[in-house]
Amino acid sequence: MTSAADGVQLTDAQRLDWLRLIRSENVGPRTFRALINRYGSARAALEALPELARRGGAQTPGRVCSVDEAARELDEARRQQAVFVALGEPGYPARLRMIDDAPPLLAVRGQVEVLNKPVVGIVGSRNASAAGAKFAAQMARELGEQGYVIASGLARGIDAAAHRASLETGTIAVLAGGQDRIYPPEHRQLYEDVGAHGAAISEMPYGWEPRARDFPRRNRLISGVSLGVLVVEAARRSGSLITARMALEQGREVFATPGSPLDPRCEGTNGLLKQGATLVTESNDIISVLSPILGRTPDSPMEEPDHEPDETADAGPDERRRIISLLGPTPVHVDDLIRLSGARPAIVLTVLLELEIAGKLERQAGGRVALV
Repeated sequence: MTSAADGVQLTDAQRLDWLRLIRSENVGPRTFRALINRYGSARAALEALPELARRGGAQTPGRVCSVDEAARELDEARRQQAVFVALGEPGYPARLRMIDDAPPLLAVRGQVEVLNKPVVGIVGSRNASAAGAKFAAQMARELGEQGYVIASGLARGIDAAAHRASLETGTIAVLAGGQDRIYPPEHRQLYEDVGAHGAAISEMPYGWEPRARDFPRRNRLISGVSLGVLVVEAARRSGSLITARMALEQGREVFATPGSPLDPRCEGTNGLLKQGATLVTESNDIISVLSPILGRTPDSPMEEPDHEPDETADAGPDERRRIISLLGPTPVHVDDLIRLSGARPAIVLTVLLELEIAGKLERQAGGRVALV
């Protein structure tokens, strides 16, 4: 790994290892970070995966992404004129790397430099009203003229209106599937236009068709790259409200546009306003809140630690049983596990890794874990 002016830079070999690790079974962003912290490098973590799965109780070793698989995906990215930007590298979105489940690698197609400009997310109903789409476009256009890049999810309705209105000033499309699996399909040309004037980003593998559960995962990236998120229209049960909730969890600002109480598409936004979201009727309502935030420096980037793994962090049978007995389907904070088990933090973290790689544990927001 080499140094860069404002971040680290992976070697080609490290980038391949990072892609292999995040594409391996039962390895998500939080697990990836825990593995790097435990083993010091992606390559060492890859070598440890089969044994971790065995100790976690898996009947068979989980699938480890092969060198050939990862190399093919890197080749496909090059063919699609995309690059993989790693967490901590200069091109990685500075705000996104602050969240605890930031993707280790982002496939980026388009203008990488827009990712580190001030970003505002604009989301809303797919079945948008004409007035809602017009207002979203107006906000995107005016914010763009003030130097803000607009992020959204390339969906129908509000998302599409926001993207189209900000093409000339910069926009980011966050995808739920791979860079070669655009959804909805009729937005292929919009995707191409975004790439020419902004950037499309995805954490999903090439060839990945988006499924229902992938859209909330995408939504955390929309809020993650942004200083704040504006919800223009949203029904009572809406993916846009998930984006707003994630924005709050990530410490982002939440803005909402009021709407008619008779329109079901406005129930969600009116509800956000009751809960304390900033009311927006003009772009200055957003700019006045975000301007003081612009000077704040995001957290330092993640690097591969330069250390040998702690061999004394392997749990004995009694310690492992004691830690596992404290776990259940109800999420518990890792700090509570350490306190209640009486084990060293490194021991507890190692047991959690073993269970994760065996597919028996999932990490949740706020440092909590639960048995699957």
